[in-house]
Amino acid sequence: MIENKNYLLKAAATYGLSLGIYWIIKYIFFIIGLQVPFLYVVYWGMTMTVPYLAYILTKKYKQYIGGRISFFHAWQFGILIYFFAALVVSLVHYIFYRFIAPPDYIANAYKQTIEMMTMANVDAKLISTLKDMATPTSIGMTIQGIFNNVMYGIIFSIPVAAIVCRGYKSAGALNKEDKENTDNTIE
Repeated sequence: MIENKNYLLKAAATYGLSLGIYWIIKYIFFIIGLQVPFLYVVYWGMTMTVPYLAYILTKKYKQYIGGRISFFHAWQFGILIYFFAALVVSLVHYIFYRFIAPPDYIANAYKQTIEMMTMANVDAKLISTLKDMATPTSIGMTIQGIFNNVMYGIIFSIPVAAIVCRGYKSAGALNKEDKENTDNTIE
């Protein structure tokens, strides 16, 4: 039996939407955490569960396509659900940076990052380069968030795919095994 990739994009978009809604709820805790610092703990707790949710969604997808999935297929699915979830939550990111956050929020965060790098004795040339760069805009931060989330998806989907595809044998290995079983029954 060959694995079915016909539903990859449709299922990834659907499951990515649900993961994106989870990320929106998680991000709301981040936003409120600006006023109530305890909610940062909730935000980080929810953040730590994201790879587990990706595992559950990938496992559910595996059952949806017939119960067999290769590592690469599961990895593709994981990356795609992170991508679609990143697109969904990017709307909230933009709204936050553009309309909710104080006007100097991004500039202050940028300055604090440079100060922390200076205190950490990071290469002066790198710090100088960062100081020369323009402060990111709301849309720039939103696009960066999409790229970051996709990068996390690429990385975190590797162990998820490895776990979900356990016991998978490629079509070539199955055909060889079937041939050996057929040869044994003829004798």
